[in-house]
Amino acid sequence: MNAPNPSPLMRFIKLSLATLRPPPGGARIATALAYGAVCHLLFALAVLSMIVAMFFGMNMSLGRVPQPYAMFANAALIVQFPVVHSLLLTRRGGGVLSRLAPDRHGKTLSTTTYAIVASIQLLALFTLWTPSGIVWWEATGGTFVVVCIFYGLSWLLLLWASVDAGAEVQSGALGWMSLMQNIRPVFPDMPTRGLFRVIRQPIYAAFALTTWTVPVWTPDQLFLAIGLTTYCVIAPMLKERRFARRYGERFASYREKVPYMIPRVFRKQT
Repeated sequence: MNAPNPSPLMRFIKLSLATLRPPPGGARIATALAYGAVCHLLFALAVLSMIVAMFFGMNMSLGRVPQPYAMFANAALIVQFPVVHSLLLTRRGGGVLSRLAPDRHGKTLSTTTYAIVASIQLLALFTLWTPSGIVWWEATGGTFVVVCIFYGLSWLLLLWASVDAGAEVQSGALGWMSLMQNIRPVFPDMPTRGLFRVIRQPIYAAFALTTWTVPVWTPDQLFLAIGLTTYCVIAPMLKERRFARRYGERFASYREKVPYMIPRVFRKQT
């Protein structure tokens, strides 16, 4: 028997549902845009919180843990950043990042979720810090202007190095932009240009430099500067192991020519 023709009402309902159905790839694009918006908002807030908190010597943060527990709470805030930041770069850490996004897109969005986690960590560090209230030294007058110039230059160096390394990776944009285009993320080649011609780890060097060029010095700032600088010196060693496995002789040659973190004043004569 022939199926009965659908009623005008049923035809209208089916047509309406077809009109409301998202276009092909609509859910994927919406996911990419949502992750991108969250990533860049948190990234901007994290950088802003770091700039402001260190400008005042970590004396304006919002943490209120009573003494003597504040010292341990602040130490935990410092330690959590390098530990989690480094663990997420391992194979197991990559699996964790993949689970922070929808199953089909977890791997593609891994750089974006990595930036989201790192931003949350920095926000926690610089907003939840409990200030000691002790100020050792505060720049004034012309000294204040000079120190602020050096502080600004340190941040510009960090931005420059990040661009040289691949801003899309450093900011987390690579993941969500690749998902938008429905392509596999293509990571930039081993960086050797710009500041990477001077030292091998300009991002870490500039990051450490921002902690030492502040106009207000407190015990909090010194504690933070020592902790983050230690991380910036040690962490790139693990990164260079990965580069040695990935790029082989090419990285070995680059490492032979370019110093680790302190520029050479005099180049070797060949």
